[in-house]
Amino acid sequence: MNYSENDFTEYFSEISLPVIIKSRYIKTSKNMKDQNKPRLIFWELTKRCNLNCIHCRAEAENILFENELSTEQIFSIIDDIVSYTNPILVLTGGEPLYREDIFEISGYASDKNIRLALATNGTLIDKDTAKKISESGIQRVSISIDGSSAQSHDSFRGIPGSYDKVLQAASYLYDSGVEFQFNTTITRRNVNEIEDIIKLAEKMHSKALHIFMLVPVGCGVEIAETEMLPADKYEEVLSWLYDRMKQTSMEFKATCAPPYYRIIRQKAKLEGRKINFETDGMTAITRGCLAGTGVCFISHTGDVQPCGYLPLSAGNVIKNSFKEIWEKSELFNNLRDLSKLKGKCGICEYKTYCAGCRARAYYQTGDYMEEEPYCLHVPARQKTLNIE
Repeated sequence: MNYSENDFTEYFSEISLPVIIKSRYIKTSKNMKDQNKPRLIFWELTKRCNLNCIHCRAEAENILFENELSTEQIFSIIDDIVSYTNPILVLTGGEPLYREDIFEISGYASDKNIRLALATNGTLIDKDTAKKISESGIQRVSISIDGSSAQSHDSFRGIPGSYDKVLQAASYLYDSGVEFQFNTTITRRNVNEIEDIIKLAEKMHSKALHIFMLVPVGCGVEIAETEMLPADKYEEVLSWLYDRMKQTSMEFKATCAPPYYRIIRQKAKLEGRKINFETDGMTAITRGCLAGTGVCFISHTGDVQPCGYLPLSAGNVIKNSFKEIWEKSELFNNLRDLSKLKGKCGICEYKTYCAGCRARAYYQTGDYMEEEPYCLHVPARQKTLNIE
Protein backbone atom coordinates (compact mmCIF):
# COMPACT_ATOMS: atom_id res chain seq x y z
CA MET A 1 0.00 0.00 0.00
CA ASN A 2 1.00 3.60 -0.54
CA TYR A 3 1.07 5.57 2.66
CA SER A 4 3.45 7.58 4.67
CA GLU A 5 4.12 9.27 7.92
CA ASN A 6 2.45 12.48 6.69
CA ASP A 7 -0.39 10.76 4.94
CA PHE A 8 -3.33 11.45 7.23
CA THR A 9 -2.16 14.39 9.36
CA GLU A 10 -4.06 16.96 7.35
CA TYR A 11 -7.43 15.23 7.51
CA PHE A 12 -8.30 15.81 11.13
CA SER A 13 -8.16 19.51 11.91
CA GLU A 14 -8.17 18.97 15.65
CA ILE A 15 -4.78 17.29 15.36
CA SER A 16 -2.25 20.08 15.08
CA LEU A 17 1.40 19.24 14.60
CA PRO A 18 3.35 22.02 16.25
CA VAL A 19 5.22 19.12 17.84
CA ILE A 20 7.07 18.83 14.57
CA ILE A 21 8.43 22.35 14.79
CA LYS A 22 12.14 22.79 15.43
CA SER A 23 12.04 23.99 19.03
CA ARG A 24 10.05 21.04 20.29
CA TYR A 25 12.36 18.54 18.64
CA ILE A 26 15.44 20.15 20.09
CA LYS A 27 13.86 19.91 23.53
CA THR A 28 13.03 16.24 22.92
CA SER A 29 16.68 15.29 22.53
CA LYS A 30 17.55 17.08 25.77
CA ASN A 31 14.67 15.93 27.94
CA MET A 32 13.11 12.61 27.06
CA LYS A 33 10.44 13.00 29.71
CA ASP A 34 8.93 15.80 27.65
CA GLN A 35 8.98 13.91 24.36
CA ASN A 36 5.83 13.91 22.28
CA LYS A 37 3.47 11.03 22.01
CA PRO A 38 2.70 9.61 18.56
CA ARG A 39 0.07 11.45 16.55
CA LEU A 40 -0.28 8.80 13.86
CA ILE A 41 0.08 5.00 13.83
CA PHE A 42 -0.02 2.89 10.69
CA TRP A 43 -1.06 -0.68 11.38
CA GLU A 44 -0.41 -3.45 8.88
CA LEU A 45 -3.25 -5.78 9.79
CA THR A 46 -2.20 -8.35 7.19
CA LYS A 47 0.41 -8.91 4.50
CA ARG A 48 -2.09 -10.75 2.34
CA CYS A 49 -3.07 -8.95 -0.87
CA ASN A 50 -4.84 -9.68 -4.14
CA LEU A 51 -2.57 -7.51 -6.30
CA ASN A 52 1.03 -7.90 -7.41
CA CYS A 53 2.38 -4.34 -7.31
CA ILE A 54 5.91 -3.86 -8.59
CA HIS A 55 6.79 -1.40 -5.80
CA CYS A 56 5.06 -3.03 -2.81
CA ARG A 57 6.62 -2.07 0.52
CA ALA A 58 5.18 -5.14 2.22
CA GLU A 59 6.11 -7.66 -0.49
CA ALA A 60 2.54 -8.79 -0.02
CA GLU A 61 1.11 -11.94 -1.63
CA ASN A 62 -2.24 -13.68 -1.82
CA ILE A 63 -1.27 -16.29 0.75
CA LEU A 64 -1.77 -16.77 4.45
CA PHE A 65 1.17 -15.48 6.49
CA GLU A 66 2.26 -17.01 9.76
CA ASN A 67 1.98 -15.26 13.10
CA GLU A 68 -0.41 -12.52 12.02
CA LEU A 69 -2.03 -10.93 15.02
CA SER A 70 -5.39 -12.37 16.06
CA THR A 71 -8.51 -10.31 16.67
CA GLU A 72 -8.07 -10.67 20.42
CA GLN A 73 -4.42 -9.62 20.25
CA ILE A 74 -5.35 -6.58 18.21
CA PHE A 75 -8.04 -5.58 20.68
CA SER A 76 -5.52 -5.91 23.52
CA ILE A 77 -2.96 -3.77 21.68
CA ILE A 78 -5.60 -1.13 20.98
CA ASP A 79 -6.37 -1.02 24.71
CA ASP A 80 -2.66 -0.66 25.44
CA ILE A 81 -2.26 2.21 22.94
CA VAL A 82 -5.35 4.03 24.22
CA SER A 83 -4.07 3.83 27.79
CA TYR A 84 -1.08 5.88 26.65
CA THR A 85 -2.19 8.10 23.78
CA ASN A 86 -5.02 8.86 21.37
CA PRO A 87 -3.56 8.79 17.85
CA ILE A 88 -5.01 8.62 14.39
CA LEU A 89 -4.93 4.93 13.46
CA VAL A 90 -4.49 3.97 9.81
CA LEU A 91 -5.56 0.40 9.06
CA THR A 92 -3.45 -0.87 6.21
CA GLY A 93 -1.83 -3.95 4.72
CA GLY A 94 -1.26 -5.80 2.34
CA GLU A 95 -4.94 -5.38 1.73
CA PRO A 96 -6.74 -4.81 5.06
CA LEU A 97 -10.14 -5.72 3.59
CA TYR A 98 -8.87 -9.29 3.28
CA ARG A 99 -9.30 -9.62 7.03
CA GLU A 100 -12.75 -10.98 7.84
CA ASP A 101 -12.63 -9.12 11.16
CA ILE A 102 -11.74 -5.73 9.67
CA PHE A 103 -15.00 -4.12 10.72
CA GLU A 104 -14.85 -5.71 14.16
CA ILE A 105 -11.43 -4.10 14.55
CA SER A 106 -12.53 -0.70 13.23
CA GLY A 107 -15.65 -0.80 15.38
CA TYR A 108 -13.66 -1.67 18.48
CA ALA A 109 -11.16 1.12 17.85
CA SER A 110 -13.93 3.61 17.07
CA ASP A 111 -15.65 2.76 20.36
CA LYS A 112 -12.39 3.73 22.06
CA ASN A 113 -12.66 7.16 20.38
CA ILE A 114 -9.71 6.48 18.08
CA ARG A 115 -9.82 8.38 14.79
CA LEU A 116 -9.63 5.89 11.95
CA ALA A 117 -8.52 5.78 8.33
CA LEU A 118 -8.32 2.86 5.92
CA ALA A 119 -5.57 2.40 3.31
CA THR A 120 -6.71 0.04 0.55
CA ASN A 121 -6.04 -0.78 -3.09
CA GLY A 122 -9.77 -0.31 -3.68
CA THR A 123 -10.42 -3.45 -5.69
CA LEU A 124 -12.45 -5.19 -2.95
CA ILE A 125 -14.85 -2.30 -2.34
CA ASP A 126 -18.37 -2.89 -3.63
CA LYS A 127 -21.59 -1.12 -2.62
CA ASP A 128 -22.04 -3.20 0.52
CA THR A 129 -18.43 -2.75 1.60
CA ALA A 130 -18.63 1.00 1.06
CA LYS A 131 -21.74 1.08 3.25
CA LYS A 132 -19.98 -0.93 5.97
CA ILE A 133 -17.03 1.43 5.84
CA SER A 134 -19.35 4.40 6.29
CA GLU A 135 -20.91 2.76 9.35
CA SER A 136 -17.71 1.47 10.93
CA GLY A 137 -16.16 4.67 12.26
CA ILE A 138 -13.62 4.97 9.44
CA GLN A 139 -13.38 8.66 8.57
CA ARG A 140 -11.30 8.53 5.42
CA VAL A 141 -10.15 5.96 2.87
CA SER A 142 -7.00 6.20 0.78
CA ILE A 143 -7.02 4.39 -2.55
CA SER A 144 -3.90 3.67 -4.55
CA ILE A 145 -3.90 4.76 -8.17
CA ASP A 146 -0.69 4.82 -10.17
CA GLY A 147 -1.73 5.81 -13.65
CA SER A 148 -4.18 7.98 -15.52
CA SER A 149 -5.35 5.03 -17.63
CA ALA A 150 -6.02 1.33 -17.24
CA GLN A 151 -2.91 0.50 -19.20
CA SER A 152 -0.50 2.40 -16.95
CA HIS A 153 -2.20 1.63 -13.64
CA ASP A 154 -2.76 -2.06 -14.29
CA SER A 155 0.82 -2.62 -15.46
CA PHE A 156 1.99 -1.09 -12.18
CA ARG A 157 -0.44 -3.03 -10.02
CA GLY A 158 0.04 -6.34 -11.80
CA ILE A 159 -3.63 -7.29 -12.28
CA PRO A 160 -5.74 -6.40 -15.36
CA GLY A 161 -8.99 -4.64 -14.47
CA SER A 162 -7.73 -3.11 -11.23
CA TYR A 163 -7.98 0.45 -12.61
CA ASP A 164 -11.68 0.10 -13.39
CA LYS A 165 -12.30 -1.40 -9.95
CA VAL A 166 -10.51 1.51 -8.28
CA LEU A 167 -12.71 4.07 -10.05
CA GLN A 168 -15.80 2.07 -9.20
CA ALA A 169 -14.71 1.90 -5.56
CA ALA A 170 -14.26 5.67 -5.51
CA SER A 171 -17.79 6.11 -6.82
CA TYR A 172 -19.22 3.74 -4.21
CA LEU A 173 -17.42 5.59 -1.40
CA TYR A 174 -18.55 8.97 -2.69
CA ASP A 175 -22.16 7.78 -2.91
CA SER A 176 -21.90 6.43 0.65
CA GLY A 177 -20.62 9.74 1.97
CA VAL A 178 -17.13 8.47 2.78
CA GLU A 179 -14.22 10.85 2.19
CA PHE A 180 -11.49 9.31 0.09
CA GLN A 181 -8.18 10.31 -1.41
CA PHE A 182 -5.97 8.99 -4.18
CA ASN A 183 -2.35 8.03 -3.45
CA THR A 184 0.04 7.90 -6.39
CA THR A 185 3.60 6.60 -6.40
CA ILE A 186 5.75 8.44 -8.92
CA THR A 187 8.29 6.53 -10.97
CA ARG A 188 9.93 6.92 -14.35
CA ARG A 189 7.01 5.14 -15.99
CA ASN A 190 4.27 7.52 -14.82
CA VAL A 191 6.04 10.81 -14.04
CA ASN A 192 4.62 12.36 -17.21
CA GLU A 193 1.07 11.44 -16.16
CA ILE A 194 0.90 13.52 -12.97
CA GLU A 195 -1.21 16.27 -14.53
CA ASP A 196 -3.70 13.75 -15.92
CA ILE A 197 -3.87 11.98 -12.55
CA ILE A 198 -4.65 15.31 -10.88
CA LYS A 199 -7.52 15.88 -13.30
CA LEU A 200 -8.76 12.35 -12.72
CA ALA A 201 -8.76 12.86 -8.94
CA GLU A 202 -10.73 16.08 -9.32
CA LYS A 203 -13.21 14.41 -11.67
CA MET A 204 -13.80 11.54 -9.22
CA HIS A 205 -14.42 13.95 -6.29
CA SER A 206 -11.30 12.80 -4.45
CA LYS A 207 -10.79 14.86 -1.31
CA ALA A 208 -7.03 14.76 -1.79
CA LEU A 209 -4.20 13.55 -3.96
CA HIS A 210 -0.95 12.57 -2.32
CA ILE A 211 2.05 12.17 -4.57
CA PHE A 212 4.52 9.61 -3.22
CA MET A 213 8.13 9.50 -4.26
CA LEU A 214 9.22 5.87 -4.55
CA VAL A 215 11.11 4.51 -1.55
CA PRO A 216 13.37 1.50 -2.28
CA VAL A 217 12.03 -1.04 0.19
CA GLY A 218 10.30 -4.38 -0.29
CA CYS A 219 9.62 -4.92 -3.97
CA GLY A 220 10.73 -1.34 -4.51
CA VAL A 221 14.35 -2.46 -4.05
CA GLU A 222 14.09 -4.64 -7.15
CA ILE A 223 12.93 -1.76 -9.35
CA ALA A 224 14.97 1.04 -7.76
CA GLU A 225 17.58 1.18 -10.51
CA THR A 226 15.07 1.24 -13.33
CA GLU A 227 12.10 3.10 -11.82
CA MET A 228 13.37 5.65 -9.29
CA LEU A 229 13.68 9.19 -10.55
CA PRO A 230 17.24 10.53 -10.68
CA ALA A 231 17.99 13.27 -8.17
CA ASP A 232 17.68 16.11 -10.68
CA LYS A 233 14.28 14.90 -11.90
CA TYR A 234 13.20 14.34 -8.29
CA GLU A 235 14.00 17.98 -7.55
CA GLU A 236 12.24 19.15 -10.71
CA VAL A 237 9.04 17.27 -9.88
CA LEU A 238 8.91 18.60 -6.32
CA SER A 239 9.43 22.14 -7.57
CA TRP A 240 6.64 21.66 -10.12
CA LEU A 241 4.32 20.31 -7.42
CA TYR A 242 4.79 23.46 -5.36
CA ASP A 243 3.60 25.58 -8.27
CA ARG A 244 0.80 23.19 -9.26
CA MET A 245 -0.66 23.04 -5.75
CA LYS A 246 -1.63 26.68 -6.03
CA GLN A 247 -3.96 25.86 -8.91
CA THR A 248 -6.30 23.38 -7.22
CA SER A 249 -8.67 23.50 -4.27
CA MET A 250 -8.13 19.79 -3.69
CA GLU A 251 -5.79 18.74 -0.90
CA PHE A 252 -2.60 18.06 -2.79
CA LYS A 253 0.77 17.24 -1.29
CA ALA A 254 4.10 15.57 -1.77
CA THR A 255 4.67 12.56 0.47
CA CYS A 256 7.81 10.56 1.32
CA ALA A 257 9.63 13.58 -0.07
CA PRO A 258 11.38 15.44 2.77
CA PRO A 259 13.35 17.75 0.42
CA TYR A 260 10.00 19.25 -0.57
CA TYR A 261 9.95 21.08 2.77
CA ARG A 262 13.24 22.70 1.87
CA ILE A 263 12.14 23.49 -1.68
CA ILE A 264 8.94 25.28 -0.64
CA ARG A 265 10.92 27.58 1.65
CA GLN A 266 13.44 28.34 -1.04
CA LYS A 267 10.70 29.15 -3.56
CA ALA A 268 8.68 31.18 -1.05
CA LYS A 269 11.80 33.24 -0.31
CA LEU A 270 12.15 34.00 -4.01
CA GLU A 271 8.51 35.12 -3.96
CA GLY A 272 9.28 37.50 -1.11
CA ARG A 273 7.22 35.69 1.49
CA LYS A 274 7.52 33.22 4.35
CA ILE A 275 5.80 29.88 4.70
CA ASN A 276 2.99 30.15 7.26
CA PHE A 277 -0.03 28.17 8.39
CA GLU A 278 -2.57 30.67 7.05
CA THR A 279 -1.38 30.36 3.46
CA ASP A 280 0.33 26.96 3.42
CA GLY A 281 -1.66 24.90 5.93
CA MET A 282 -0.05 21.92 7.64
CA THR A 283 2.92 22.09 5.29
CA ALA A 284 4.09 25.11 7.27
CA ILE A 285 4.26 23.35 10.64
CA THR A 286 5.13 19.77 9.85
CA ARG A 287 8.48 18.24 8.95
CA GLY A 288 9.60 16.18 5.99
CA CYS A 289 10.46 12.90 7.71
CA LEU A 290 8.42 12.01 10.79
CA ALA A 291 9.59 8.41 11.16
CA GLY A 292 9.80 7.48 14.82
CA THR A 293 9.03 11.03 15.91
CA GLY A 294 5.40 11.90 15.28
CA VAL A 295 4.45 8.57 13.74
CA CYS A 296 5.24 4.87 13.70
CA PHE A 297 4.20 1.61 12.08
CA ILE A 298 3.02 -1.71 13.55
CA SER A 299 3.62 -4.79 11.40
CA HIS A 300 1.28 -7.74 10.96
CA THR A 301 3.28 -9.60 13.64
CA GLY A 302 3.44 -6.70 16.11
CA ASP A 303 6.87 -5.27 15.36
CA VAL A 304 6.98 -1.50 15.82
CA GLN A 305 8.96 0.37 13.15
CA PRO A 306 9.70 4.08 12.62
CA CYS A 307 7.66 3.89 9.43
CA GLY A 308 6.59 1.24 6.95
CA TYR A 309 9.50 2.02 4.68
CA LEU A 310 12.25 1.69 7.29
CA PRO A 311 12.43 -2.05 8.08
CA LEU A 312 13.97 -1.79 11.54
CA SER A 313 12.19 -2.90 14.70
CA ALA A 314 12.06 -0.82 17.88
CA GLY A 315 10.29 -3.61 19.74
CA ASN A 316 7.21 -5.81 19.59
CA VAL A 317 3.84 -4.94 21.14
CA ILE A 318 3.22 -8.58 22.03
CA LYS A 319 6.28 -8.53 24.30
CA ASN A 320 6.40 -4.92 25.49
CA SER A 321 3.95 -2.10 26.06
CA PHE A 322 3.59 0.46 23.32
CA LYS A 323 4.58 3.19 25.75
CA GLU A 324 7.82 1.44 26.66
CA ILE A 325 8.74 0.96 23.01
CA TRP A 326 7.87 4.53 22.06
CA GLU A 327 9.72 6.18 24.93
CA LYS A 328 12.73 3.91 25.45
CA SER A 329 13.67 2.56 22.03
CA GLU A 330 17.22 3.54 21.05
CA LEU A 331 16.12 3.55 17.41
CA PHE A 332 13.33 6.06 18.01
CA ASN A 333 15.42 8.25 20.28
CA ASN A 334 18.18 8.42 17.69
CA LEU A 335 15.69 9.53 15.04
CA ARG A 336 14.41 12.28 17.33
CA ASP A 337 17.87 13.72 17.86
CA LEU A 338 18.67 15.80 14.78
CA SER A 339 22.19 16.41 16.06
CA LYS A 340 22.94 12.79 15.13
CA LEU A 341 22.21 13.29 11.43
CA LYS A 342 25.29 12.63 9.33
CA GLY A 343 26.74 13.93 6.09
CA LYS A 344 25.30 17.05 4.61
CA CYS A 345 21.96 16.48 6.39
CA GLY A 346 23.78 17.01 9.67
CA ILE A 347 25.01 20.48 8.69
CA CYS A 348 22.06 21.56 6.54
CA GLU A 349 20.28 24.79 7.39
CA TYR A 350 16.97 23.10 6.48
CA LYS A 351 17.34 19.96 8.58
CA THR A 352 14.66 20.96 11.10
CA TYR A 353 12.16 21.24 8.24
CA CYS A 354 13.33 18.32 6.13
CA ALA A 355 15.54 15.86 8.08
CA GLY A 356 15.98 13.79 4.91
CA CYS A 357 14.35 10.44 4.21
CA ARG A 358 15.74 8.03 6.77
CA ALA A 359 14.51 5.04 4.73
CA ARG A 360 16.33 6.14 1.58
CA ALA A 361 19.48 6.77 3.61
CA TYR A 362 19.22 3.26 5.05
CA TYR A 363 18.72 1.74 1.61
CA GLN A 364 21.69 3.59 0.17
CA THR A 365 24.19 3.21 3.03
CA GLY A 366 22.85 0.81 5.65
CA ASP A 367 22.83 3.71 8.14
CA TYR A 368 19.47 5.36 8.79
CA MET A 369 21.14 8.53 10.10
CA GLU A 370 23.19 9.15 6.96
CA GLU A 371 22.40 11.93 4.49
CA GLU A 372 19.42 11.86 2.13
CA PRO A 373 20.84 10.40 -1.11
CA TYR A 374 18.31 12.03 -3.46
CA CYS A 375 18.79 15.65 -2.38
CA LEU A 376 20.70 18.05 -4.62
CA HIS A 377 20.95 20.85 -2.09
CA VAL A 378 24.42 21.90 -0.96
CA PRO A 379 24.17 23.30 2.58
CA ALA A 380 25.58 26.77 3.16
CA ARG A 381 27.96 25.40 5.76
CA GLN A 382 29.28 22.82 3.29
CA LYS A 383 29.96 25.58 0.76
CA THR A 384 31.88 27.49 3.40
CA LEU A 385 33.90 24.41 4.34
CA ASN A 386 34.70 23.77 0.67
CA ILE A 387 35.93 27.33 0.29
CA GLU A 388 38.09 27.03 3.38
